[in-house]
Amino acid sequence: MEILRVENLVKTYGSGESEVRALDGVSFSVEKGQFLAIIGPSGSGKSTLLHILGGVDTPTSGKVFMDGQDIYAKDEEQLAIFRRREVGLIYQFYNLIPVLDVRENITLPVLMDGRKVNEARLRELLDTLGLVGREKHLPNQLSGGQQQRVSIGRALMNAPAVVLADEPTGNLDSNNSQEIVDLLRLSNKKYDQTLIVITHDENIALQADRIIAIEDGRITRDEVLRK
Repeated sequence: MEILRVENLVKTYGSGESEVRALDGVSFSVEKGQFLAIIGPSGSGKSTLLHILGGVDTPTSGKVFMDGQDIYAKDEEQLAIFRRREVGLIYQFYNLIPVLDVRENITLPVLMDGRKVNEARLRELLDTLGLVGREKHLPNQLSGGQQQRVSIGRALMNAPAVVLADEPTGNLDSNNSQEIVDLLRLSNKKYDQTLIVITHDENIALQADRIIAIEDGRITRDEVLRK
């Protein structure tokens, strides 16, 4: 079943002779539960694409459909709700709130949404992520790998349909990198979540179900590795 569809996506910056076309007519669809890796050199448009998929940036033209809904037909309030509930974003630099502890950082999207924390889901995530016993630790009391685990927990807390990860292992050594990929893959399978990962790491890309390569804002390769 299709969970995401992108139609002729264009994103430009500047105008006239200084115009930069970060995305140039990108179209593809993603099936529910698929693990998709998006690869390409720096400046190819990968992160721009991910931010548009997550409702963080707006396209110049084109459409993004999530679960059949045109996300850019929503008003600002509807788009904010979409970002909180339908997608989970994981960044390279963790983006944790330094004055909040592990529990508070993970549950922040739920609290911002004015909803009650699902304690059973929180306990399950803490256990799965290996963070039991560290609930009261602040980010500066955690290793880089642990901080990224917290950011994964935050992305998964609202049980989003799609998880978007932008270079999630970029700041980690190879052992921690593989652990993070294993955790993302586990959530992909355990919760049947669609996982889209931007990465420079070919080893990570090869663990995906499908690889899309982007260069100069265009798709140059779209290969299914496993069904």
